[in-house]
Amino acid sequence: MAVTEPTATGNTGSAWSVRDGLASLDEPAVLLKGALDAVFTRWGTEAGARQQSYPPLLPAEELRTLDYFRNFPHLGSTVTRIRPDRLAALGALPPGATALPAADLADATHLLPSAACYGCFLHLTGTSADTPVLITTVAQCFRNEDHHDGLRRLWGFTMREIVCIGSAEAVRAHLDRHRERIAAFGAALGLTLDRQPATDPFFQKDGARTLMQMLAPVKDEYLHTDGTAVASTNNHRNFFGERRGIRHAGRPAFTGCVAFGLERWVHALGDLFEGDLAAALHAVRQAGRYS
Repeated sequence: MAVTEPTATGNTGSAWSVRDGLASLDEPAVLLKGALDAVFTRWGTEAGARQQSYPPLLPAEELRTLDYFRNFPHLGSTVTRIRPDRLAALGALPPGATALPAADLADATHLLPSAACYGCFLHLTGTSADTPVLITTVAQCFRNEDHHDGLRRLWGFTMREIVCIGSAEAVRAHLDRHRERIAAFGAALGLTLDRQPATDPFFQKDGARTLMQMLAPVKDEYLHTDGTAVASTNNHRNFFGERRGIRHAGRPAFTGCVAFGLERWVHALGDLFEGDLAAALHAVRQAGRYS
């Protein structure tokens, strides 16, 4: 059964609503989300990142090269077509039908992205550079979560990322620099962010990298007081460099990214400012000037 989540209210009325993990934002939330994205985009461009966008669908055959179906099959949202021989049958479905029968659909060859950086690494396949490459991108991402929870846990959401491709040292410096910026930005907003290690399984569960991940976590999350992870820093080591033939200075490149869940930031600031998104917007614009 579809459930509409509670709305956040600002000076101009309801700011958002969520139904089945899909959010609708009214103008106060749209403006706040845009201001947040402008801050994070500027961080990337100030670091030398080039803005890029990628296709909205990812080929399943290419995701297999990244162990996606070994590590993240539960998150995947597949995209398919209606079989030509079943078009007439679907037109005859009763009015109350709530789903398209799987038998009427073609095999799925593409998925919706569950993180913005996948498109980046697929795009860079087979490339080589002698200096670090920085890219910032934003994408509508989709994760087939086991439950939804307002803007805190959505099926479809917006992710801004700042990606570094280069040496291990360049990636570490990239992540360290943005750890400082996230902390400073949160402090300027009055937003308490608790940095905690996370263990997303980028690597095969039975591989040598898994032990490395346990000894030195590859992902840190920045948690609002209610546990919402609004940002993360991710060190992939040379995994994507090896799997996609991305090279730096003649060797498989190291990669790392800084990720921001924009709707989660809107939730956290709506909570902090007690629903007054106009005040939250003003605070973001002010804090963004000095962070």
